[in-house]
Amino acid sequence: MLKPSPSAAHYLLTHFHWFWDLLNATFLRDTVMRLVLTIRSNLIPSPPTYNTKYGYLSWESYYNMSYYTRLLPPVPEDCPLPMGTKGKATLPDPKVLAVRFFRRKKFRPDPQGTNLMFAFMAQHFTHQFFKTNHDVKGGFTKALGHGVDATNIYGQTLERQHQLRLHKDGKLKYQLIDGEMFPPTVSEASVYMKYPEGLPSEQQLAIGHELFGILPGLTLYATLWLREHNRVCDVLRAEHPSWDDEQLFQTTRLIIIGEIIKIIIEEYVQHLSGYFLKLKFDPELLFNERFQYSNRIALEFCQLYHWHPLMPDSFIIDDEEVTYSQFIYNTSLVTHYGVEKLVDSMSRQVAGQIGGGQNSHEVVLKVVEMTIKESRQARIQPFNEYRKKFNLRPYKSFYEFTDDLEMAKGLEDLYGDIDALEFYLGVMLEKTRHGAIFGESMVEMGAPFSLKGLLGNPLCSPEYWKPSTFGGETGFQVVKSATLQKLVCHNSKWCPYVNFKVPGKEQEANSRKSSTEL
Repeated sequence: MLKPSPSAAHYLLTHFHWFWDLLNATFLRDTVMRLVLTIRSNLIPSPPTYNTKYGYLSWESYYNMSYYTRLLPPVPEDCPLPMGTKGKATLPDPKVLAVRFFRRKKFRPDPQGTNLMFAFMAQHFTHQFFKTNHDVKGGFTKALGHGVDATNIYGQTLERQHQLRLHKDGKLKYQLIDGEMFPPTVSEASVYMKYPEGLPSEQQLAIGHELFGILPGLTLYATLWLREHNRVCDVLRAEHPSWDDEQLFQTTRLIIIGEIIKIIIEEYVQHLSGYFLKLKFDPELLFNERFQYSNRIALEFCQLYHWHPLMPDSFIIDDEEVTYSQFIYNTSLVTHYGVEKLVDSMSRQVAGQIGGGQNSHEVVLKVVEMTIKESRQARIQPFNEYRKKFNLRPYKSFYEFTDDLEMAKGLEDLYGDIDALEFYLGVMLEKTRHGAIFGESMVEMGAPFSLKGLLGNPLCSPEYWKPSTFGGETGFQVVKSATLQKLVCHNSKWCPYVNFKVPGKEQEANSRKSSTEL
């Protein structure tokens, strides 16, 4: 009876700044953080229950890692209508939906100040576990792991990993351009990368993920993590001069995974939440709780994470406008401008608001269509059914669902009933919270998947979370003290403005102060 609703809890966490400033300075911060982690994580079943093929408990659902798992079973095939028992007999054309409800009319900046540094981190980070197998119908993944494993840096297969490794001092292969470290070319590290024909060989960089040459923002993060890996190898080699290449590499990889989780929870999720509670990455908070250190990526999580509205109309790098035709598959932008100018520019350029609809650039509308088709192949249950699953009140009408009357009428005409609205359209088109990047459902559904996946990593278990895992106290401290700013500033000639939020005057002052300290 006393438990606040999700909207009430969100209001409390995003208001009363003075109260949270006091709480963050006391032991109560750990108590509240533990509550946040356990309440969110308990919404995700572990072990997993269903997958795309089986709408009932089966050994395949648990054991077969080639499937995405799923939170709710599929709409039964013998239902009279596509979305169950409500709605129309035929679902709307995906292309019509993409153009009418997703296509950008005018760029709408995110009111939270989210920037492109965040946007490309979102894509770089999630593509280590979102690897849908489009060659197989029905919710299969090509990812061998179901969580943060840094395969986007090291490659998914052992063969790819060995091609990317220098096999000396634990380091990854690299090339020097004007004395600066960048990923090697494909001719230097023979791995498959998806580049268009005719692209100059010097622009065909070899990266852990085969698609990360497509956007310079992804190549930028690949460069940063390459430099960080090799930097940490030097730190460990100084601590353990007797260690061979293999032990240096494997221990550094564990440190890098730890750094990723720390940055994602304390800065990335912190920014998204808008909470005044200062989030904390401390696995020990859960050591006395019932918690399973395992994770499976759900199809619904993959669906809701299509955040393409983040992308702007064009890119401003060092005060120069770069169009999409100049941006896509142009890794030379990274080597030409350098890490510092790219980070600074992307940290200062605002990204688009994700929720509310009609804010996706023309170039990504095909992805919208593809996502809708995939959801139908997997027979994902209606949006309101997921609202119920996450303890949210189901919407009673399209006019309650969105503040845009034209959109509400259009959706009503196409779907007939709010209970027939598809899941993907629901999380993407829902009215946004005041001053927020997206609506209630995206936060309340996405956060449990995210936090369970991050804290369910074996690295966070009592067996792994100790100094010896990371080569001693020095390596352990690298993980515990990791920040986005350190990732950049430890691996660049000068320290640019770096944040997941566009700067205000106060932030710039703090940034300059922190940069000087670094």
